[in-house]
Amino acid sequence: MGAKRRGAATPAGRKRGKREALAELSDILRDTGLRERAAEAWASGEQLRHGTARLDTTRSRPPPLVPSQAAFLLQRWWWWSRPRSGGPRAEPSWAWPSRTALTSSLILFHGPLQSEELGESSEPHVAALRHALCEEFRPWLSAVTQIELEPTIDISCAKYEYTDVLLCHDDELEGRRIAFILYLVPPWEKRDGGTLDLYSTDEHFQPQQIVKSLIPSWNTLVFFEVSPVSFHQVSEVLSEEKCRLSMSGWFHGPSTVRPARCIEAPLPRSPHIPYDHEILYEWISLVYLDMDSQAQIQEEFEERSEILLRDFLKKEKYHLLCEALENKDIQWSSQGPANKRLYETAEEDSLPDILDKFLQFLRSEALFLLLSNFTGLKLHFLAPSDEDEDAGKGKATDTTGHSSPKPEQEDAEHYADSKPHQPDLSDHVPEAQDSKTRNGSSTPVCAGELRRWTHGHYTLVHDTQATEFALDLLFFCGCEDWDPEYGGFTSYIAKGEDEELLTVNPEDNCLALVYRDKETMKFVKYVNHRSLARLNKHPNRTGFWDFSFVYYE
Repeated sequence: MGAKRRGAATPAGRKRGKREALAELSDILRDTGLRERAAEAWASGEQLRHGTARLDTTRSRPPPLVPSQAAFLLQRWWWWSRPRSGGPRAEPSWAWPSRTALTSSLILFHGPLQSEELGESSEPHVAALRHALCEEFRPWLSAVTQIELEPTIDISCAKYEYTDVLLCHDDELEGRRIAFILYLVPPWEKRDGGTLDLYSTDEHFQPQQIVKSLIPSWNTLVFFEVSPVSFHQVSEVLSEEKCRLSMSGWFHGPSTVRPARCIEAPLPRSPHIPYDHEILYEWISLVYLDMDSQAQIQEEFEERSEILLRDFLKKEKYHLLCEALENKDIQWSSQGPANKRLYETAEEDSLPDILDKFLQFLRSEALFLLLSNFTGLKLHFLAPSDEDEDAGKGKATDTTGHSSPKPEQEDAEHYADSKPHQPDLSDHVPEAQDSKTRNGSSTPVCAGELRRWTHGHYTLVHDTQATEFALDLLFFCGCEDWDPEYGGFTSYIAKGEDEELLTVNPEDNCLALVYRDKETMKFVKYVNHRSLARLNKHPNRTGFWDFSFVYYE
């Protein structure tokens, strides 16, 4: 018996066909009635149902006060035909880059893997899809939206797996006019997450709340106009087995006039509250009140611009804080808008006494001076200035308001008890100044809040985020068994760059100090679905808390 051949031979004199793929659009796009009805619905912002086509809008109030956002869904939008060679149908494939290779901060730090830009790809399936979009679908889209679209598109592939999320954004970039997403997913349900969520907006064109969630479906194309109100997100993928694969991109056209970006008022800043050194001994572990320890901390901080001070509070005080934070009478308010942040802050007038006192401690004059000692920053008029240090006049200043004594003074000023040196501060505590301190420079001020972090919370780097020289203080509570995989950590990045400069993880009874300049930005990583596993060990702990303060010289 002859040897069995692995494949059929090519007939003599006949060349193998070129490997190609064709993307054929659904017949629904040739329906003139649909095109006309779609154009009318798009212009008016009305809902539309026509066969497998659907137009949804997010209009929450009558026009023209707030424009609406419309998302158009086309099911069974297209299909692959066989390659012209007559061979079997091949599935498209793409190479996935590492997370550090991605360029979008939203994707890099919170979201999925994304392929390279595929606008020039020669891969047969990608080329077929690009041709169908540009040559066949674009004229239909222009007729429906009445937007003159250019013949080229941006297109890439995104792969969302368990806990991946793409947080609220509007897609606005010069020339982008229509965004599209083609879903290539297995059978998908709402409980799998990964929905395309559309937001309503307020009179300042800021996102308010999710008003429509679209569940991905195989071979369904969604498109919407990129506008000042086109806020949307891809919700967190909750399925551990399924992969949410999609092709997405933008059609380009003439740029339109955009309203000015909404600039938020910053948190109110205030000078220190006149409390003397006794408040430090009430709260802080004594090791951090030792002058030698403070000098060592300052040396490390000046070298690295950040430091973590573990077991910062006395244990009994820390446990009282944690107990008080569980109080059901505390009123928490959600903070937005969603394109910048989502977390909760405590209403200070609802706080138990111990929490109110701790906030006073964080705003106290004594802590301003202690932070000066920790960091070398001039957060108090008694702290040596850069000019003093350059002139050789700088002296370490203890937290009681005195410069460190010279060696010959130590015996005369030594106290009989075992406490660190702490003479009466009353003669050294100035009244809070309105605009200037005694040395004539700007008054150091602070701003802060008590925050609660649970599943779904985050902050984002955004275009209008203020950047300035400042000292960030973070103090964490309720972080037992918190895993960095849960998110919730604070990341610092250089402005315009993707690489993380520093990560601060939540850690019990830990004070984090970070000095940032005008080129440094920060965000809090999205707290993902994995965080709920912590409930197995701590049934009453859905997240953690932090006291977030910023101090300015």
